[in-house]
Amino acid sequence: MGIVHSSVIRSARDELFAWHTRPGAFTRLSPPWQPLSLDEEADSLKAGRAVLRLPGGLRWTARHDPAGYDPPRQFVDYSAALPMRLLVPWRHTHTFEVVSEDETRMTDRVDTAVPGRFLTSTFLYRHRQVADDMARHQWASTLAPGSRTIAVTGSSGLVGSALTAFLATGGHRVVRLVRRTPQTPDERRWNPAAPATDLLAGVDAVIHLAGASIAGRFTDSHRRAVRDSRIEPTRRLAELIASTPDGPNVFVTASAIGYYGPDRGDELLHEDDERGDGFLADTVAEWEGATASASDAGARVVAVRTGIVQSPKGGVLRLQRPLFEVGLGGRLGAGTQWLSWIDLDDLVDIYHRAVVDTRLTGPVNAVAPNPVRNEEYTAVLASVLHRPAFLPVPDFGPKILLGEQGARELALANQRVVPGRLLTREHRFRRPDLESALRHQLGRFTTGE
Repeated sequence: MGIVHSSVIRSARDELFAWHTRPGAFTRLSPPWQPLSLDEEADSLKAGRAVLRLPGGLRWTARHDPAGYDPPRQFVDYSAALPMRLLVPWRHTHTFEVVSEDETRMTDRVDTAVPGRFLTSTFLYRHRQVADDMARHQWASTLAPGSRTIAVTGSSGLVGSALTAFLATGGHRVVRLVRRTPQTPDERRWNPAAPATDLLAGVDAVIHLAGASIAGRFTDSHRRAVRDSRIEPTRRLAELIASTPDGPNVFVTASAIGYYGPDRGDELLHEDDERGDGFLADTVAEWEGATASASDAGARVVAVRTGIVQSPKGGVLRLQRPLFEVGLGGRLGAGTQWLSWIDLDDLVDIYHRAVVDTRLTGPVNAVAPNPVRNEEYTAVLASVLHRPAFLPVPDFGPKILLGEQGARELALANQRVVPGRLLTREHRFRRPDLESALRHQLGRFTTGE
């Protein structure tokens, strides 16, 4: 039993092997639908170890075998600790064979008691991730060769975890700006209200993701937390960028399509369209305006107006997936409202592009080019999961959970947003249609894949 999975990756062998040696590789290779998390990443493919947290308090310890280490041709890891070593014996051999100067055959051979059919989706996902990530880094090198030092706030969140892993495996140095005491050399203590004057010393670009979750009942305290965690910290970072000698020349900040207001009907919304009304529109306008000090000082500023992120690890899909899997899914309200969504890996690519593409500036709509109505989203998700979806959620459901305003601006929002500036720049989306995004994120690949 076990599996042998092989594909040709468009990359020189040395660079492909190097990608696997860098921090973040395991995160980029971990299927988001699997219930595991990384406790400890291996610091060496020759003799390091990785520790994974599994449901029920179990731990999986994988050790790298020095006898199987032959760079850049091969490395090996195996299940090394009880009880998992007895429950699921596992030996994984990774090999890399030269096909041509810029192509490598990557093969995963797993010897285990687990039948191969249970592993197929995992390795389809892993090989696709590697191929797509390598392609994005190769593309970026044509715009801006070399590595950068990139400071990131909110690095432990859904987007931040994926983005920092992507940047690190691409050879960039990631500096995590954290509010706690730093635990590694690549962490710096960040006080959002009064950042240290040397916080951004030696940094080329700042990606600002931190902010309280917008999801929740729109009480006075919730609205205050949403605003206070965004506007003033962004202003302080922008001022610090402006005052840091030889400091960052790029400031990329998270933003949101809430800028366009809760209901714009069937209007196609581009970056230059006027903002809408409501709490989120007002907040986003001030949030983006708080970057003025950085742009006035000559830094290139990009505001990433993010749509509904698709990942089973967080956001709406994390909430909906369990309901749909047991056949309790259905449209929300009338189901006619537009949903402007974005695959998590496509969002990572957009942040990456915002750093390296000097012609990208101002607000950028981080949404897929094919928004869908809620009823279509419901039908596609149900189809991917092979489940019915016939239990609609009436409007009063979100109102009970989020309040009148929260339901109107979040759950029932009707925004048909298009990625105008990205399309003008001929940006390539990994997964521009909803079905391909959901299949990739949930591991529900078709037979042809």
